[in-house]
Amino acid sequence: VTMKIMTAILAIESGKINDKVVIGDEIISAYGSGIYIKPNEEMTLLDLVYGLMLRSGNDAALSIAKVVSNDTESFVKLMNEKAIDLGMKDTIFNNPSGLDTPKSNYSTAYDMALLTSYAMKNELYKKVVSTKKYTLKTNMNTYIWHNKNKLLSTYDYTTGGKTGFTVNARRTLVTTASRNNVNLVAV
Repeated sequence: VTMKIMTAILAIESGKINDKVVIGDEIISAYGSGIYIKPNEEMTLLDLVYGLMLRSGNDAALSIAKVVSNDTESFVKLMNEKAIDLGMKDTIFNNPSGLDTPKSNYSTAYDMALLTSYAMKNELYKKVVSTKKYTLKTNMNTYIWHNKNKLLSTYDYTTGGKTGFTVNARRTLVTTASRNNVNLVAV
């Protein structure tokens, strides 16, 4: 879901983006969309961000939280602190994936636009969300991830974004486009 934008930017800003990661048991509780990583699989934090943003990997979100903050609760605290710093007055994060349970995240279109505008100022974030296809070989598997944001292939000026779906929110989309030096965010 679109809440993963915050998870991605915090991972990118963590100073650990190129660190090697060994996936732990934190992913066992993941459900919904995933990149289907396994405990003891090795990759970088950046690889996890690609899986998070291109394929909406809920397992990747849990691993990112563990790598960046050692546990999900500490990571969620970091998410809420960043939201306050960005002026996201109507947002509450309760998990790094944006899923409805056990406790839902809450935000507004305006707050998601603030977050995305901020994230798009980061060159690595822009590169990740504009990537149409990402290939990764780990010690256990080879992955080929295609970006779920179909606007990247159907609208020439699209620069990135994030699709989402939850039972409560239904289908969601935050996307960006640029033309003639005008940068737009649509939520």
